[in-house]
Amino acid sequence: MNNMRQVMAQAQKLQAKVAEVQKELENRDVTGSAGSGSVEVVMSLKGLVKSVTINKDIINAEEKDLLEDLIVAALNDAKVRADAIYEEEMRAATGGFGLPGTM
Repeated sequence: MNNMRQVMAQAQKLQAKVAEVQKELENRDVTGSAGSGSVEVVMSLKGLVKSVTINKDIINAEEKDLLEDLIVAALNDAKVRADAIYEEEMRAATGGFGLPGTM
C-alpha cells in the first residue's frame, strides 16, 4: 500500500513538472528561415505565426512564385524547430518517459 502511495506521489510530481514546462514553453518563440535568411518567420512553439520578414532585395513581381515558396519553406522550418524544442523540453521534464498529451 505504501509503495502505491509513492508511485502516485511521483506521478503527481511528474504531472506538475510537465504542466510547469508546458506553461514556460507557451512563451517561447523560434525563428525559421529560407533563402539564406531572405525570408524569416517567428513562430510560437504552439505554431502561432507572430511575424514574417522579407528582405526587400528579393521582392520582384516576376518571381512571385519563388517568394511564396520561400515563405512556405520558412514557415515549415519554424514549425520543425518549434516541435523539436517542445519535444526536447518535454523529454527532459519527464525523464524520457512519454506521457499522453505532452506533444
